[in-house]
Amino acid sequence: MSRTLHDVASGTLFGVALNYQGLLNQRLAEFEQPPYQKPPVKPVLFIKTPNTRNSHDGVVFHPAGQRLQPGPALGVVMGKSASRVSVENALDYVAGYTIVNEFSLPEDSYYRPAVKAKCRDGFCALGPQLVAREQIANPHQLSLKLFVNGELRQQNTTANFVRDIPRLIAEISEFMTLHEGDVLITGTPEGRVDVHPGDTVEVEISGLGRLVNHIQAEEQP
Repeated sequence: MSRTLHDVASGTLFGVALNYQGLLNQRLAEFEQPPYQKPPVKPVLFIKTPNTRNSHDGVVFHPAGQRLQPGPALGVVMGKSASRVSVENALDYVAGYTIVNEFSLPEDSYYRPAVKAKCRDGFCALGPQLVAREQIANPHQLSLKLFVNGELRQQNTTANFVRDIPRLIAEISEFMTLHEGDVLITGTPEGRVDVHPGDTVEVEISGLGRLVNHIQAEEQP
């Protein structure tokens, strides 16, 4: 019996902020101000907690009185544990790739992403499938598109990563072990949009298919 995406990608969900060059460029002036004084020199990470897990064709609840934004991203699924791996060998530790829609409330700070903005139930959809590493000739030449109700609303390419996948794995595994089944969410590009109850949200990445989610109003207690 073949294992499903959710069998393989069963570990920790690690998000990487500011990993598109256009988004980083938009924020450079902000980073020159106190207390930071300079842009980040290492990956800025956050964690999507287990309650955020969602799937293809799943429902995402829109919190009442809040803005909700999808976050199209390439997901990298680890195939074996990686500790202090080199850039040159990093892709050997990858099982494959999937599509991620990393939902969030708008972020006030990229350095300190708020748990209540990032970690609500169902706020991290993965799917529709795991595509083996060997089937993707170059993960740094993939088009990424976000559609809302069939309309193209956001578009970019993984060629615009600040840090490519081997560098991310090398820099993160330098200080902590990435385990088999962990997922690196490689970043959402600039241009996030708001979505509303009743919307259908789709993320398409070349070679990986299309991940679909449905927005519903959160039920009031």
